[in-house]
Amino acid sequence: MATGTHTVEIPVDVQAVWDYVSDLEKWATTVPAYKEHEIINDKQSIWTFEGSVKGIRKTIKAQVDITEWNEPSNIKFELKGLSDNFTGSGHFTAEEVNGKTTMTCTVNVHAGGISGAVLTPIIKWAVPKVASRLTESIARKIAVFS
Repeated sequence: MATGTHTVEIPVDVQAVWDYVSDLEKWATTVPAYKEHEIINDKQSIWTFEGSVKGIRKTIKAQVDITEWNEPSNIKFELKGLSDNFTGSGHFTAEEVNGKTTMTCTVNVHAGGISGAVLTPIIKWAVPKVASRLTESIARKIAVFS
């Protein structure tokens, strides 16, 4: 399993962070390797990512299911590969201290099946980078829009 966690401090109150991260349309395009997404309903969406690792171009589709939605500080989700055999989970948390908010994003991904042995080293390399880039990008957008 690969895990990525990243924490940032944003100079806004926790409600401003919640207003941004609770609206998928505001930040979907900031996910690294993002190509497109489709909203199925308020708790489910399909994401498509496209990227290149060591010269190999790959398109990945994943179903994202929101499992917890606790305003203003916690969103949990599960991932299921639609194009490849992987599962995962993650969460956003936000905590306000003295008018600033500490936001943490954690993502866990596990590759399964025959391709798991091939995908695991790539996932272990990519997931921490994805968590870091996503969290930093969201923080920048929140700071600009707030």
